[in-house]
Amino acid sequence: MRILLTNDDGIHAPGLRSMEKIARELTDDIWIVAPETDQSGASHSLTLNDPMRVRKVSDQHYAVKGTPTDCVIMGLKHIIQGAKPDLVLSGVNRGQNIADDVTYSGTIAGAFEGSLLGIPSIALSQAWGFANMDNTPWHIAEEFGADVIRRLLEKKFTANTVLNINFPDCDREDIQGAMFTRQGKRDQNLLEVDERTDARGKRYYWFGFNRSRSNPAKGTDLWAVYNGYISITPLTLDLTDHAVLSSNGEGWSV
Repeated sequence: MRILLTNDDGIHAPGLRSMEKIARELTDDIWIVAPETDQSGASHSLTLNDPMRVRKVSDQHYAVKGTPTDCVIMGLKHIIQGAKPDLVLSGVNRGQNIADDVTYSGTIAGAFEGSLLGIPSIALSQAWGFANMDNTPWHIAEEFGADVIRRLLEKKFTANTVLNINFPDCDREDIQGAMFTRQGKRDQNLLEVDERTDARGKRYYWFGFNRSRSNPAKGTDLWAVYNGYISITPLTLDLTDHAVLSSNGEGWSV
């Protein structure tokens, strides 16, 4: 099996090293094409107004001056020669990608681009900041990641479905298992704008989320991660609200 790895935290991110450890439990044929710099929050953006720069880090290991989407395109359309990958893995992201994060996440966008190009794709993220504010528990993703991926591949999902996996921020003994979930809804009241002043007296701002827990519905990705479950959410790029579409018929004539 040939696997393409990417992420949005950048070529030097510790989560990419965790992703490679997971992938090497599945195969020795691994290609890494990741952003040169941190692209968190880049979503499904493309670099269209600047040239694409590619740097070979080592054998089958490349950095791209661009977004996760750029990386997957470059990997599949230019860098990887011969047989195309059987799987795209994006991550492991530092921090959960659940609820509304799905629309912002460069990690998930990397998986979506693999899906668009006809390759089964999975996004992986490691939650942190709930049980431990200082350290990201990469060991949780590393211990459970390969087995979860194997089980999902056995189910033979099509390339049209992106699987979004989130590992909870808890101790090994507190892992409850893995469960399929639906996308939750974050409490947007937790979104904060942090205003600061620089050395010249000019204002600048940081966006961030208060780390307080919400009270999500059971069966959502939020609920699963809060309660020690590995969350697996099947996603699709079809953003159509089918309930509204079906309730309004075919429209009207003019």
